[in-house]
Amino acid sequence: MAEHRAAAYMFAVAMVLGVLAAIPAAVQSIGVCYGVNGDGLPTASDVVELYKSNGITGMRVYTVNDDTLQALSGSNLGLILDTGNKQLPELAANATYAAAWVKANIQSHQGLTIKYIAVGNEVPGQGGNPRDILPAMKNIRNALDRAGLGGIKVSTAVNSAVTQGFPPSKGIFNASASHMPPIAQYLASTGAPLLANIYPYFSYKGDTTHITLDYALFSSTTTVVTDDNGNQYQNLFDALVDTMYSALESAGAETVPIVVSESGWPSAGDGTVATMKNAQMYNQYLINHVEKGTPKRPGDIETYIFAMFNENNKNEGEETEKHFGLFNPDQSPAYPIIFA
Repeated sequence: MAEHRAAAYMFAVAMVLGVLAAIPAAVQSIGVCYGVNGDGLPTASDVVELYKSNGITGMRVYTVNDDTLQALSGSNLGLILDTGNKQLPELAANATYAAAWVKANIQSHQGLTIKYIAVGNEVPGQGGNPRDILPAMKNIRNALDRAGLGGIKVSTAVNSAVTQGFPPSKGIFNASASHMPPIAQYLASTGAPLLANIYPYFSYKGDTTHITLDYALFSSTTTVVTDDNGNQYQNLFDALVDTMYSALESAGAETVPIVVSESGWPSAGDGTVATMKNAQMYNQYLINHVEKGTPKRPGDIETYIFAMFNENNKNEGEETEKHFGLFNPDQSPAYPIIFA
């Protein structure tokens, strides 16, 4: 997540009511994002063992460094590696720099199962310039191809603020996201997915007048939204994902799949709905739900929960940003979760 901005989601919801180990053929639904902005966190090696002991099959890595990559070698965890937003200008302008990034972070490490490179995360909301995303993606893609690593898909991670439209079948990329249609078309040409950070929590907090808590928490027992095409929505997660799918279709990129690169619910920090009970409920329902797909796209949704640990050292955004963790620093569960 880096740090999310609730305001971005308010806008969206107002409009939306060897070097590389073999990639497994079957999609593994649930991964967990590995953030490191907290005190007393376990070593990277211990974190990898914690993933494996809980049956977690995928990891998103925001801070790519030698210690983490060495710990991941031979783990068989499917990986999303982030380039970071600060690197975007240089990655976009300098193919040599992109090649050096690939060499340092991919070619120099054996036994990694890298599935996706996230070139930018929630740009511009988390920093960076949207105009740099596509040329940076192309430079990374070309560097991977030259290195014989064409099986790694190159994408970027976006949030719901790039879309508008209600019901979900009316979804389009909004005017402030004019960079998205070319990116979507490029993804279609390379066969890569769009990485989407989907947060019903922020959507609910942005519009409690029109969104009910049970709809955001997967706990509604009845249909809440019926689309013009007849699709019925019982939870907000599906509606947000399908709005993104409709936006891809409107951009001429209907073949692009979505990987949910972040989703979660905070357990503290806002005094009302960010509670341990709600976090446990949302994340458990999410794990149980993603193999079913959405009304628009039935089937498994590859999804990464944010995040493995609480991150008390985050100094931007709302207080809730510090409280998305599934585990405590001593590796005990923050609350009960069954991954498989």
